[in-house]
Amino acid sequence: MSERKDRAVDKAGASAPATHSQPGEIDRFLGAAKQLAPLATGQAGRLVFALDATMSRQPTWDLACSLQARMFEVAGRTPGSGGGLAVQLVYFRGIGECRASGWVGEPARLTGLMRRIACEGGQTQIARVLRHVRDEAKTVPVRAFVYVGDAMEEDVDALAALAGELGLRGIRGFVFQEGHDPAASAAFATIARLTGGAHARFDVNAPASLLDLLRGAAAYAAGGREAMLRLAGSTPAVKGLITAMDGGRR
Repeated sequence: MSERKDRAVDKAGASAPATHSQPGEIDRFLGAAKQLAPLATGQAGRLVFALDATMSRQPTWDLACSLQARMFEVAGRTPGSGGGLAVQLVYFRGIGECRASGWVGEPARLTGLMRRIACEGGQTQIARVLRHVRDEAKTVPVRAFVYVGDAMEEDVDALAALAGELGLRGIRGFVFQEGHDPAASAAFATIARLTGGAHARFDVNAPASLLDLLRGAAAYAAGGREAMLRLAGSTPAVKGLITAMDGGRR
């Protein structure tokens, strides 16, 4: 399968070649991404890994960078996962900047991409992330997406409409929140509910809390609900995700 290269996510939600990147870290990000080899197989489970990279997020960005390789480890141990896990990094920061990497099948390469990006101040662009996931799924099979953030500065109704579209396509959203901002909590819970996914909080000072959540999402992307159930036996946080996906039923 031929993989597309990194590109900007435009404000209307379509993905287009990045032709006017700013000098500095983003150029190095794109340069590295273009050197990535295509995935060896089209059978890998696909997970969009989206992060808020505005200024307040630097500690969590660094944490996610250090933990993301563990997502691949879980997928590699998932029976029936085919080619393991392919991850696409999506992030937004600054004034209207939102970008997506190519599909990456090796954790070291994804870590290299993330380390080239520094957080910058700006508003949230969650709608652009959701539109990107929707549009990406038109060309490749995307089973789930992760969104990691701490704030929401957009129209909740617009986010709900986009989340509903993803839910109808069977794309589950795992929305992981740092902190207790009430507006973010309400919006994140709505996105999770409408996609059939799960909303959960984590503590940036307790790395294992985010790690377990990422492992649960990766298990779902690689092997579906059955893979999550197997992991839940040893990971209470994953059991909590399953309960949330079931609407709180126990």
